[in-house]
Amino acid sequence: MRSMTEPKLISGNANPTLAKSIARRMSMHRGVNVGLLDARVERFNDGEIFVEVYENVRGEDMFIIQPTSNPANDNLMELLIICDALRRSSAARITAVIPYFGYARQDRRTKARTPITAKLVANMLTEAGIERVLTMDLHAAQIQGFFDIPVDNLYASPVFALDILHAFKGRLDEVTIVSPDVGGVARARELAQRIGCPLSIVDKRRDKPGEIAEMTIIGEVKDQICIIVDDICDTAGTLCKAAESLLEQGAKEVHAYITHGVLSGPAVERVTGSVMKTLVITDSIEPTDAVRKAPNIRIVPTAPMFAQAIMNIWNGTSVSSLFDTETLGPIYEGMYSQ
Repeated sequence: MRSMTEPKLISGNANPTLAKSIARRMSMHRGVNVGLLDARVERFNDGEIFVEVYENVRGEDMFIIQPTSNPANDNLMELLIICDALRRSSAARITAVIPYFGYARQDRRTKARTPITAKLVANMLTEAGIERVLTMDLHAAQIQGFFDIPVDNLYASPVFALDILHAFKGRLDEVTIVSPDVGGVARARELAQRIGCPLSIVDKRRDKPGEIAEMTIIGEVKDQICIIVDDICDTAGTLCKAAESLLEQGAKEVHAYITHGVLSGPAVERVTGSVMKTLVITDSIEPTDAVRKAPNIRIVPTAPMFAQAIMNIWNGTSVSSLFDTETLGPIYEGMYSQ
């Protein structure tokens, strides 16, 4: 049941900058102030999370903006506790806006006696009272099936396509999209089709987790501008090694477009010292100061896309319309004007 007033937004501490940007975009498009709900999400001295909402939410359509990024456990608990506070305050519907869905990398049992944490988190969110999930570039598409509630999975590729068409204007005939592993071929192929460029694959063999023994390039990359496409960049070890392998095979230059810049540990230092000319990420995870200051890391905003998706959900209109580059072009007004 749609709220008779405006959609209400509330943010945890995971990415308040993105939450404020989404609120600003919605305010601009609706012509009325759509602010973040007045609330506090704090810690007791022992680290327990405390939430208090200062505004009436009875009968309202609520959207909690909270990626479950590092620290994943704290941010996940914040999301669950905020949901519980809203549910007990008689909110009509609660949608979790999770730009980065943590624990998604454990989406199946790869060995004996291992968990499927993506399913566990799905169960926790549903049991907490969340009735809908809005996220972006899930690590594995089957995670949507772990939920018994609607899941809207947005894609960064239409925005990346706009950015690539703008950044490499006049040189698109030299661009090759590269998947850094066999598992990401579908994602890379989809972007390659959007911009009309060929596709190559990096086939890597691991001796043990985190260590790559060998890389093989499938496809022609000689004298090409190679753009590596993936959903997550964590320590950046694989990414930097893939860039080196591409240059060794004759690539002219290497760039990377990664949806979720986890960038933990030595990642930023590796990227800045790598052979990659640029790494483009989204702001689904709050960038650290080191990420913002890195000379070859650039951040693409997702607030226009999430703001439009939230308004479409609230209005009961199509979210899948945002999968098209043509639809997102006007939403990213002027950012990629030719």
